[in-house]
Amino acid sequence: MTLGMAMDWRGGLDAGDLSAEVLVGRSLERIRTLDATLHAVLATDADRSLALARNADRRLRAGERTPVLGLPLILKDNLNWTGLPTTCGSAVLEGYRSPYDATVVSRLLAAGAIPIAKANMDEFAMGSSGEYSAFGPTRNPWDTTRVPGGSSSGSVVSVAAGYAPLALGSDTGGSVRLPASFCNVTALRPTYGVLSRYGLTAMASSLDQVGPIGTSAADVASLLQVMAGQDPLDSTSLDLPRSGDLFPLQPADLKGLRIGLPSEYWGEGLESGVRTVLEAALREIENLGATPIKVRLPHTSYAIDTYYLLCTSEVSSNLSRFDGVRYGPRAEAGSFADMVSDTRDRGFGAEVKRRILLGTFCLSRGYYDAFYLKALMARTLITRDFLEAFEDVDLLATPVSPGTAFPFAARTGDPLSMYLADVYTVTTSLASLPCLSMPAGFSGGLPVGLQLIGPPLSDVRLLEAAHAYQQATSHHLKTPPLPS
Repeated sequence: MTLGMAMDWRGGLDAGDLSAEVLVGRSLERIRTLDATLHAVLATDADRSLALARNADRRLRAGERTPVLGLPLILKDNLNWTGLPTTCGSAVLEGYRSPYDATVVSRLLAAGAIPIAKANMDEFAMGSSGEYSAFGPTRNPWDTTRVPGGSSSGSVVSVAAGYAPLALGSDTGGSVRLPASFCNVTALRPTYGVLSRYGLTAMASSLDQVGPIGTSAADVASLLQVMAGQDPLDSTSLDLPRSGDLFPLQPADLKGLRIGLPSEYWGEGLESGVRTVLEAALREIENLGATPIKVRLPHTSYAIDTYYLLCTSEVSSNLSRFDGVRYGPRAEAGSFADMVSDTRDRGFGAEVKRRILLGTFCLSRGYYDAFYLKALMARTLITRDFLEAFEDVDLLATPVSPGTAFPFAARTGDPLSMYLADVYTVTTSLASLPCLSMPAGFSGGLPVGLQLIGPPLSDVRLLEAAHAYQQATSHHLKTPPLPS
């Protein structure tokens, strides 16, 4: 039986063989040892984390048990944790400290999880590579000359490098799934609304979701069980059926499970090495009893255009709040308009400016109908494709990315090629579906992830299917060549 780091540590804590204080101390020491190279972490508060660990140990000695009690946790730096910086990887928020906890953070704290760091990220979650942080890029622990994927780069790298067994990222168009594929960890984008967005800095509100990250599906399930549930502070939140079935996670019986293979995802553009790895993973799933069925998602070709029109439009609206008046550094200027303009010019990076300008253009008079409204219509067609496919199959299996992690600076000069790294992940975001990336093997020594997609609110079934695959394989247990 293979589980994951969190479940192994959970067993040691429950048996009294490990203490939360020791685990947190080791995690902080690993950050001090490795992060000068990986640059996955932006901020820590060791005294506070150790105090939380000592409290967790008292709860454990009193016989209390939760899925995450005593376990170290990494938070993406767009999630609020009271008193810690929340920069979103941007200079425009440098020095800002959160006055409150995000709902998902408060629920984890109540259950005894121990945040130990805020993780680096692409600025305001806009990036697919981890190169767009104002505070420097995060590096892939499997090959530090290559990108880790983004935008939840620091969160995923922290788990892959063994800083902590659990992390939270956010996923708008693939931001936990793409780095999970590049770094050999498991990450879930839940059904839209399953996890509260209160306290998550908005990028594109109709697309953003908090994404749990771990070394295995069992690890991810432990986070989801604690965080899931309706939140009165988030009007889009909803309850997840069977959320109480997540710990301990049970593997699904894959016999008779119908796995759809969308032809649009398995055609041209997929690197041959990635295809070989994923076809082997599909054979393993078939050996476990699943039945592969070819399906069509005919509007997939519109996904990238649709996503970037809608996403950038929402970015233009959401980022208007960063004006130098309420948050972060303020430029000195002779007029209010000049102050706002100069603050944004100095504070926002090139990719953020690009998306704000594109979104503002899409929403402007004379172009709103031609671009934004048509993108909304295309989103409906893409969603309909998925719902029709799920009439014939139970889950879908696709690549996460056309290739493995690419070298630094290989795509920063060509925004379109960077956006195409998300070609297999943005569709599910548009359709508000649950999906996950799980390790499937290696191509040229670099990790490859397989994406499983389910119908709305099938999050538990997705995790159970991934768990069944991970019980039969060991890809997710392989770790990068770092000091032990």
